[in-house]
Amino acid sequence: MKTPVTVPTENLNAEPYASILCYPRASEAELRHRLEELRVLGVSAVEFSGRSSAFDIPVLGKGFVGVVVTAHLDGQRAALKIRRVDADRPSLQHEAEMLTKANIVAVGPRLISTSKNFLLMQLIDGDPLPLWLATHTAREEMRKVLTDILEQCWRLDKAGLDHGELSKAPKHLIVDMTGKPWIVDFETASDARKPANVAAACHYLFIGAVGTVVSKVLGERNRTELIEALRLYKKARTRENFDRVQRICFG
Repeated sequence: MKTPVTVPTENLNAEPYASILCYPRASEAELRHRLEELRVLGVSAVEFSGRSSAFDIPVLGKGFVGVVVTAHLDGQRAALKIRRVDADRPSLQHEAEMLTKANIVAVGPRLISTSKNFLLMQLIDGDPLPLWLATHTAREEMRKVLTDILEQCWRLDKAGLDHGELSKAPKHLIVDMTGKPWIVDFETASDARKPANVAAACHYLFIGAVGTVVSKVLGERNRTELIEALRLYKKARTRENFDRVQRICFG
């Protein structure tokens, strides 16, 4: 991993930082506008660090909608999501609204502030779930983390908010340094479609991509029973039906 670099906001007009701020290409007008947005948000500097990269500069993450870096403001570090200039949406307002709804039920990083092109939120320092699972093989520790994930999914389901990406969640589930799991990235979340967070997370954790790793520690789950329990839960998202899913997952 490359050495982190911290750049004061007033120096972000230099390349390659300007092109990251206006990823994937900067224009003078757009750069000027975005620098002003950062000043209004109170961002004093941007720290470039992380496992991903943009123009060979380390960043926390990069996707179809935005680039995520670390921002410095009021003596604290926060996650700063930067809207790509070629994103398929005009602003980050929808994501901010969805994250606010998630925060109400104690899910997701805390939203700090937002503007058209930026989203400031709590910085989660940790590892993506697949990496965490590869290095944490204690049964009770894993059980606690996965139980917490499903409980968060249950709260989202009850709130009527569908994350939308938890069936393929290697970048959307992070476990911090204290062992607390976080659901992140609500850019495709919706409160207009039927929520399926518990079902999506169960498929990912016990049937899909990381199921083999989990089963080595927690033991094999009865997939037929789990699928049937999820089917019943989808019909009626009651606590009783959710507890049934939990019992099959964790015994």
